[in-house]
Amino acid sequence: MKVFHRVVLAGLIATSGALPTNAAQVEGSLATPKYGTWGFDLSGMDRSIRPGDDFYHYANGNWIRRAVIPSDQTAIGLFRDLAAGDEAVRALLDNERAARPGSYTSAGKAVAFYDAFMDEGKIDKRGSAPLVAELDRMRHDRTYSDMAATMGESFGRLGASVFSIDIASDTSDPSRYAIYIGQGGLGLPDRDYYIDARFASQLAAYRLYASTLLRLAGWPNAAAQADKVVAFESQIARASWSHAQSRDAIKTNNPASVDELVADMPQFDWKRFLSSAQLADVSHVVLTTNTSIPQIASIFSSTSLETLKAWQAFRIADAAAPYLSKPFDDGRFNFRKHVLGGQPTPARRWRRGIGLLNEAMGSAVGELYVVQYWPPTAAARALALVEDVRAALRSRINRLTWMAPATKAEALRKLANQEIQVGRPAKWVDYSKLSIKPGDLFADIEADQAFQWKRQVEQSHGPWNKSDWRFWPQYSTSYSENNQLIITAAMLQAPFFDPAADPAINFGGIGAVIGHELTHQFDDQGRHEDSNGRLRDWWTAEDSAHFQVQASRLSAQYSAMKPLPGLHIKGAVTLGENIADLGGLSIALAAYRLSLGTAASPVLDGFTGDQRIFLGWAQGWREKRRADSLRQQVTSDVHSPAIARVNGVVRNIGDWYAAYGVTPGQGLYLSPAARVSVW
Repeated sequence: MKVFHRVVLAGLIATSGALPTNAAQVEGSLATPKYGTWGFDLSGMDRSIRPGDDFYHYANGNWIRRAVIPSDQTAIGLFRDLAAGDEAVRALLDNERAARPGSYTSAGKAVAFYDAFMDEGKIDKRGSAPLVAELDRMRHDRTYSDMAATMGESFGRLGASVFSIDIASDTSDPSRYAIYIGQGGLGLPDRDYYIDARFASQLAAYRLYASTLLRLAGWPNAAAQADKVVAFESQIARASWSHAQSRDAIKTNNPASVDELVADMPQFDWKRFLSSAQLADVSHVVLTTNTSIPQIASIFSSTSLETLKAWQAFRIADAAAPYLSKPFDDGRFNFRKHVLGGQPTPARRWRRGIGLLNEAMGSAVGELYVVQYWPPTAAARALALVEDVRAALRSRINRLTWMAPATKAEALRKLANQEIQVGRPAKWVDYSKLSIKPGDLFADIEADQAFQWKRQVEQSHGPWNKSDWRFWPQYSTSYSENNQLIITAAMLQAPFFDPAADPAINFGGIGAVIGHELTHQFDDQGRHEDSNGRLRDWWTAEDSAHFQVQASRLSAQYSAMKPLPGLHIKGAVTLGENIADLGGLSIALAAYRLSLGTAASPVLDGFTGDQRIFLGWAQGWREKRRADSLRQQVTSDVHSPAIARVNGVVRNIGDWYAAYGVTPGQGLYLSPAARVSVW
């Protein structure tokens, strides 16, 4: 067990006494479940549908039929309700403002930041004035080298770059950081929007949006320049790797020295680019899309400086629009939310303010959140569930008949090495060097972006920071990264985790989520990293071939699904999440059975324990989404739509057929030979 894991557990023990050895020991009558009498909303079911025809709508059909998506949202669902803990955060800010008015602590800065966003009158009075300095710093670029420097600066301020920079764990030594450079430059969600004729109307709307923002920003010849901007991005899109190609863990790992970049691609000033990004001391990087980068460098050097400046001006205005006067803000909403997502009306401003604050000062908000909303007893139960699920996966790996002993041994070491963090990080971000000016939103945005990038750069010189969470405690999520499994405090809520719910519902909810995250370490990307997180081939050729066959079969299943007419799921893009969903639910079912020991599972309202596991999973993904939002998700998201996350998973699990008596001829039925089993 790693030191950080021990720190988390020590905090729980001090609060709650000795930890239970498994989840079954901590079950008890605590309170009334949030949903139904045992954690599941029976009224939301549509029992006129046979489970074997459409399990998703069998479990959720009545709720979906009744649900009305609010006009300021693109979707509605239980997970989204859970994620919308905005009211809780707003209450925390109100309490902090009343208790410590004018405070300059981290919490006080967060209040001031939020309040500045809420002062629409002051923002509207300033109009486009805040943009002047941002545009002027770039307007005077005289050479391509100047523009490369401007792109480098964009990582610590408003702007854009044709190349991405990511500071993440080094795949050759995960205890340290590496600098990853990849393709960038696109303002639409995916390259498909530029090259697929089905998105012609969205591309036309994007061109109009670019023209609108350039005009509002006072840029000359806005309409003509917008045409050139979109043509420039379209060139980059055609040169860019597809989403599926970008998921290849081996092909995206291409170490190179900065001197090699300079020699191989002299048409782009790499050293000035990196220096302006505060990375002048970096001598080696990792190229993630190594064949597209030279093409994009050529596109950059063959595009006129006039067009590059117009592109940069548009992208600065696009990034700044939510913090500017109403015409900018409305223009951005109309395109990014309404046209792309189908959302009829803007979200209420206070909700948007909470979202911005969570992005800008998420650690400060999280520090307030855990004091008020994170019960250590719930975390103890979650940790117990983790160990139940980990034990089930360990057992499943041990029983694999297709995996060679050497591969199996490394897989078990990798599972054992997964570090679990629940609720909150061990350390919070120090915001003492972040300067917040009350009442000046644009200055605060600029200060925050500069602060966050500088913090990342400075952090990259040291060892991997396990407390620098990608999502802070107030986000309802779990994720795995660099041999860590992180479950946020806000994730420990119904429908995924309810202390008063039937254990089977919790196993089908948070248990399957935990299994999902553990399985990510062995999905089509994660399997390439060894027990220490290093990119290394630790599989025998036969084992690798077996895995690839199963993964390809699962990819093909999802690629055949059409959530909208003519719109297929991208099975190769969603493969990692689909493998994790299938593994997570299978492992959760096994973990539930292990937790029972010799005891029999009760029957509740006619549902067996196994049936309730599957219902718990289906309830977690209950959702109703607008068609445009669904189209955007399928095009650019690594997660399959909600219906596929349920139906696509259960039809591959033999125990689901037994639990619900699913027989040939029913809609989801797959013959045993056609079912996929990876983990």
